[in-house]
Amino acid sequence: MSLGSKVPRKLTMDPLIIDISEDRLNDVGILNMLLCDHSTGRNIVWGTDNYAGHLPGDQMMVEDIIGENGLLIQPRACKSANMQRDRTRARAEVFTPSWICNAQNNLIDEAWFGHKGTFNTENDDHTWTDTPGKVAFPEGKTWRDYVRDTRLEITCGEAPYLVSRYDTTTGEPIAIEHRIGLLDRKMRVINENVDNHQEWLRWAQVAYQSIYAYEWQGDNLLLAREALLLSFKDYHEQKFGCQIPLKPESLRYIAYIITWNVLQMDGLTGAVPHCFTQQVQATIFGDPEVKQLPVMAMIRDWRKPRAKQKLRFIDLLK
Repeated sequence: MSLGSKVPRKLTMDPLIIDISEDRLNDVGILNMLLCDHSTGRNIVWGTDNYAGHLPGDQMMVEDIIGENGLLIQPRACKSANMQRDRTRARAEVFTPSWICNAQNNLIDEAWFGHKGTFNTENDDHTWTDTPGKVAFPEGKTWRDYVRDTRLEITCGEAPYLVSRYDTTTGEPIAIEHRIGLLDRKMRVINENVDNHQEWLRWAQVAYQSIYAYEWQGDNLLLAREALLLSFKDYHEQKFGCQIPLKPESLRYIAYIITWNVLQMDGLTGAVPHCFTQQVQATIFGDPEVKQLPVMAMIRDWRKPRAKQKLRFIDLLK
């Protein structure tokens, strides 16, 4: 469909389309990167007791989720009704339909651009009609400013506000020209304004460096990271097709950015779930006291000089 067409409301859910193969990611050496937790220097933890043989504080390892005996990490829409209900009770996990994500993302862009309908117009039947043509920017602002502007999705689940490869509530895939995520919009702008491949890679990296998210449960976090990574491939293919192949090192660097910017964290405390460090303190009685202190989540501000880029997320709130 061309831009300006109405996004279809009814599509057939296909788990093979929306569920990403971890075996394939492992074949190209990416899966281990996507499991990395830079705050602890280890892997992200499961953060849930939904997976047999694994406690919430156990690390997610490559060997746990690939191969014939690997555990199936599925999007919420593919999980059983019972598991969905249990996760809602345990962690208040409730995902947002794409039409609501779109409406709220539109409010952000309305404030940034100064008018409605920059990317699409919402319809009464929970669909949207894409705005045709190249995105126009208001006086005093450029497409580069838009790509650099920072965005954050809190308690992100599978990150539907950032990328919309599928509707996380129904599992319906969304064609690339109809996507509505905050990163999707940045990538659309890049594809409309950049033709040189090296420049495209540079601005795609800037776009990924400008979006952040955090999540408690490890399976959701992995799915969010995978969706962001696959979206990078989607937009590269849309722009360059088969003419310019995507090199593994370019994909790995985007994965590296994602693992810093999309992190495992308790949004109330700024700590990494189920991760503690020991601190030994002397007492007046001479016997040392051992305290368990939470490990605080670290992020990276890519705009700063390299030596000052790493900081605790909680310090941003001060």
